[in-house]
Amino acid sequence: MAQLIVDGIMTGAILSLGAIGITLGLAILRFANFAYAELLTVGAYATLAVVLAMGGTGVPIDPFSFGAYIGLALLVSLAATGLAALVGDALVFAPLRRRSAGPLVLIFASFGLALVVRNLVLLIFGPQPEYYSRELQMAILLPGDIRLMPDQVVVLAAAVLALGALWWVLNHTRHGLAMRAVAENPGLAQTCAISPKAAIRVTWLITGVLGALGGTLFGLTVQLRPEMGANLLLPLFTAAVLGGVGSIPGAVIGGLFVGIAENLSTLVLPTAYKAIVPFLIMLACFFIRPQGLFGQSR
Repeated sequence: MAQLIVDGIMTGAILSLGAIGITLGLAILRFANFAYAELLTVGAYATLAVVLAMGGTGVPIDPFSFGAYIGLALLVSLAATGLAALVGDALVFAPLRRRSAGPLVLIFASFGLALVVRNLVLLIFGPQPEYYSRELQMAILLPGDIRLMPDQVVVLAAAVLALGALWWVLNHTRHGLAMRAVAENPGLAQTCAISPKAAIRVTWLITGVLGALGGTLFGLTVQLRPEMGANLLLPLFTAAVLGGVGSIPGAVIGGLFVGIAENLSTLVLPTAYKAIVPFLIMLACFFIRPQGLFGQSR
């Protein structure tokens, strides 16, 4: 069981990054963006494209499976995916907002955008699974007969650092404070000389960066496939809903809870049924506490 919990924490750390992007979208953009998970796919494959262009990740850094070039590839991916998020908003969602489209219209538009992005990735890279590196690595043996791959240590450390950086941005920068103000009350924020449009652009940029990081970290531990984002969509939304809309700590705790619950479910369910666990958690949350653990009733 201890091994399953550790594996769940690794999965949950990645889900937390994506769930923050979801909860920021729900709080500031005010609609459920079902195309968001595709940003994880775009980010993962953008990193792969740079890795392939450089001929690999470089000489592996012992004991990891990748070399130093993965850092450069990730930086390019962060920029490219953040730009892709801004372009998607400019081409699809911003024109709809100008026409006073309701949340339902925006949700349907996000479904269509998700299909377009997924199939573009499929067209460019093909359906076969991809890897950043095929180098073998030795597991680290921890007390309690727990085995941890070195790459997983990097994933957890990067996720923690990213969460810390995001907390600082939201609480100690002008753009972060503007985003929080727009999430709380857009009209009042505008009267205080805060531009909701600028806050929305920053939100798209941050969610794109989080998607790129989450997708790349996920790709370090599993195969890259064009449908990887679609497979993560339900766990991401479950983590965001469980934590409470607009709550960053809630999204983190929700992501960890979903990741651990998914892995522990294999003790009683066949692995093939693990995907239903996020739905059951979301359903229970709707019945017991619809506003989530840290959300406020509205």
